Amino acid sequence: MHIETLKVFCDVVETGSFSLAASQNFITQSAVSQQLRALETKYHCKLLERSRGGAKPTPQGTILYKASRDIIDKYQDVDAELQHSNDVIGGHLRVAIVYSVGLHELPAYLKEYLRSYPEVNVHIEYSRPNKIYDNVIAQQIDLGIVAYPQKHPQIVTIPIREDRLVLACPPDHQFATLKKVPVSKLEGVPFVAYEKDIATRKATDQLFKNNHVTVRYVAEYDNIETIKRAVEIGQGVAIVPLPAIRQEIESGAIKVANLANENLLRPLGIIHKRGRHLSPAAVKFIEVVKREDIHV
Repeated sequence: MHIETLKVFCDVVETGSFSLAASQNFITQSAVSQQLRALETKYHCKLLERSRGGAKPTPQGTILYKASRDIIDKYQDVDAELQHSNDVIGGHLRVAIVYSVGLHELPAYLKEYLRSYPEVNVHIEYSRPNKIYDNVIAQQIDLGIVAYPQKHPQIVTIPIREDRLVLACPPDHQFATLKKVPVSKLEGVPFVAYEKDIATRKATDQLFKNNHVTVRYVAEYDNIETIKRAVEIGQGVAIVPLPAIRQEIESGAIKVANLANENLLRPLGIIHKRGRHLSPAAVKFIEVVKREDIHV
């Protein structure tokens, strides 16, 4: 039996998905099915049950999962130590990132990382913050990149940098020609926002509360791309990270202004599970993302 097969089995159990396990291991979904059938043949029992809610282990599957998880963790620790001693950077790296960072800030760093460490197979997924935390804790991913990192007993946070938040508006808006807009001027203004459980939304809500301002929420979205499109068509204004709208600023599709007397900064951080031994590939990824000489 190959260690890779046990890892695929664990990934299916942890994600509940054959397709996600295939993506994380850089193989096809049919290859995942073949490997799992081989395990069931070897042990003469059913290991997984499929349902609409996803794949779940049978009682026998749970026994195999617990033992396999221990084996894989020990194997990965040994592999990391050997890579450190031989100065070889390779293997797999699974990273989950919030949309605004992944789509607009990560590409330059990822390009540099892949150029420097071509032997690493990198799996990138874009996700909501709460799911990223859950997946880090469940060890379904190696690293997460989030905004406004939250303290958690099972999570280690490595600060990266801070993004400036600005007021974005359509080109024909009354704020479009202004360099600074007082927060008080947002009273009653149609406003496009992140959904309530997203950290950037919580920060802007606190800003309005501190300034005794009530905006008129006209739409709430879970990702930066939809927010930008809503601003472009004139649905309302929004407070967004500056790096995420540079292309729209350059094209003239969106105008921006700073909020007067407010220095709005959105902290970013890399998270990983506490106590987990990071692979050399993960360590080098963190080093690259923290570099200040790479321009987004």
